[in-house]
Amino acid sequence: MNKYNRKQLRLYGYDYSLNGAYFITICTEKRKKILCDINVGEGLSPLPIINLSDIGKEVQRSVEFINQNTPNVTIDKYVIMPNHIHMIVIIDNEWDGAGTPPLQSVVGRIKSYTTNKYGRPLWQRSYYDHIIRDENDYINIWNYIDTNPSQWAHDEYY
Repeated sequence: MNKYNRKQLRLYGYDYSLNGAYFITICTEKRKKILCDINVGEGLSPLPIINLSDIGKEVQRSVEFINQNTPNVTIDKYVIMPNHIHMIVIIDNEWDGAGTPPLQSVVGRIKSYTTNKYGRPLWQRSYYDHIIRDENDYINIWNYIDTNPSQWAHDEYY
């Protein structure tokens, strides 16, 4: 019997425990819009208003908990969208090779905490990652995260 093969999402051969910055996107199960509502204003410079749901508030608490309680890991920038979150995760440590690599652990902690809190699946399997290669890449991703709420109506996950 042949089981289907899942697409390899991680960069083949890359050690995700290495120090560096990573752009992460985590989507909700079936891309359900359960994390927040976004209202974009009108006019020359419409500022989006993000109203977090209870689940979205728990995601925010999870991110803040990781920032305050995980040595050598910083979630430097993030945004909670209706059905996904974007984060810049910075790892600055010496991983000994035991257990789960730090990046997978960070994503796993956010997913498991909120799933356990609500007692039902909230997240799609796996996550999207991009290794941030240089300062220009970092700045572009930072700006993308900043402007993502105002572009919600045009977002691929809308």
